[in-house]
Amino acid sequence: MPLVTWIKAGTSTTALVLAMAGTASAAPVAQQPTAQAAVVTLRYDDSRAAGWEAAIAAGVASWNASVTNVRLVEAAPGGGAEIVIVATSGWPQATLGPVRPGRQVRVELGSQAVNDGYDKTRIAAHELGHSLGLPDTKPGPCSQLMSGSSAGTACTNAAPNATERSRVQSHYASALAATVVTDSRTLMVDAP
Repeated sequence: MPLVTWIKAGTSTTALVLAMAGTASAAPVAQQPTAQAAVVTLRYDDSRAAGWEAAIAAGVASWNASVTNVRLVEAAPGGGAEIVIVATSGWPQATLGPVRPGRQVRVELGSQAVNDGYDKTRIAAHELGHSLGLPDTKPGPCSQLMSGSSAGTACTNAAPNATERSRVQSHYASALAATVVTDSRTLMVDAP
């Protein structure tokens, strides 16, 4: 006799039917996909980004408030991370993603840009955008996070616009996309 378990997931109900085979083993027979998209969790390690902690936290908060299917969380001390963030004395730069769980990209938050008058939070959010798969859009207005330094030193906008949000959403649109192996090595250097 089959055992039926009902699991509530979001607004859809999924039936998982298990058939008894042999003495005490059970095997899944059918599972319907859920209507709710899976959220991809990406961990970041900022333990080597002294002086940038507040800017990183604000940049992460901006992305987490802007997209729904990818979530940035701080990695546990000594734990693995998909996004490794370090402070440098040069210009900010990052590996172009989209990074996938189990893979790794590097973000360098360069003090040269801060010395030249650019906003730390905008820099952090912009570089995280590269990790999420967004290239530069230079030249561009302040309303485009990925316009980077081309928006000028007066620009403090650290929020992605609708197009940028949509692109990140599409990069992480399904649980299947989260498992696709990509290991991009394109480096985005953000000097003016």
